[in-house]
Amino acid sequence: MEKPFRTLRGFLKGAEREEKPYFSYSATLRIFGDIADMERISENLGLRPTDSHRKGGTRSRRAPPYRHDMWSYRAPVVESDPLHKHIDVLWGVLKPHKRYLLGLKKSVTVDVFLGYRTNCDTAGIEVPHTSLEMFSALQIPFGISVIVT
Repeated sequence: MEKPFRTLRGFLKGAEREEKPYFSYSATLRIFGDIADMERISENLGLRPTDSHRKGGTRSRRAPPYRHDMWSYRAPVVESDPLHKHIDVLWGVLKPHKRYLLGLKKSVTVDVFLGYRTNCDTAGIEVPHTSLEMFSALQIPFGISVIVT
């Protein structure tokens, strides 16, 4: 019996890289635009950002300057836990602040960045309907950034 291929790249090359399949997920609230007071966001949400930056700053000398201010909070969930757990934990923290977040949308962009990273290009993602409430409540699209390495 032929050995199955895990990736399209492996199939095309006729051999897979020798590595164990991995799956990594994330859910991050992002608030970006012209933000006058980032500390005020932290106070209103009762959260410290897991990342933030100011317009014009850079992450490295070679990187272009940031085009806007950003305050973000990533759900504190183990990356290998299913995507719906990341979403549910994030929404559990944000739900009491729904009205505040909807108000912020009048002056800045509010979204949720969902990440899915794997080395297996024949896998998929399933999110139960019970984990989609946040997207309707905050009137934001459900989008996933998929990276296959």
